[in-house]
Amino acid sequence: MKYTTRKSAILLLSDGTIFHGKSIGISGTTFGEVCFNTGMTGYQEIFTDPSYFGQIMVATNAHIGNYGVNDKEIESDSIKIAGLVCKNFSFNYSREDATGSLEDYFKKQNLICISDVDTRGLVSYIRDHGAMNSVICTDDTSIEELKAVLAKVPDMKGLELASKVSTKEPYFFGDENATYKIAALDLGIKTNILRNLAKRDCYIKVFPYDSKYSEL
Repeated sequence: MKYTTRKSAILLLSDGTIFHGKSIGISGTTFGEVCFNTGMTGYQEIFTDPSYFGQIMVATNAHIGNYGVNDKEIESDSIKIAGLVCKNFSFNYSREDATGSLEDYFKKQNLICISDVDTRGLVSYIRDHGAMNSVICTDDTSIEELKAVLAKVPDMKGLELASKVSTKEPYFFGDENATYKIAALDLGIKTNILRNLAKRDCYIKVFPYDSKYSEL
């Protein structure tokens, strides 16, 4: 087994609290509102879910990456979370139909991740103190610099995010000969919603968030 030394990394919350961990190898900083998800499986679906756009995700499941990734298990065309915090990050995976490792998937989309974090303590802290902005830092940026930038990050509450996750151009999904025709306004629509509509004999045309009623 190959052993590697990984750089120390931190998660800094806007109230000044710091959680320590290790970088998975992608250097830099990323900002966003910290939140958590309790799913035992389906991490790729979570990471590509438009409803999590701009948030730093804390995975409560102890193992992330152990079954790799699969191109069919996505909810949008790219990763939507701003960063990931986890306990154990698996660089190796053991599923036959995996199309690659989570590490490579993150590297392709430059998603910053911190592992070896006390996620139970972090989730408990968030639960008691509420959601707040945070920053993951895996390089050598000073705490004071991070605090200064973090203080300028806008609060998620009230932000207009539909334009960030919506399709830019209309597109079709499903069988054009289906019985039912549906116009769907994309305010962050999940691919699985479209799949389930298609299974129910629907043909869907997905429109950008700012489409006019007459266009739909």
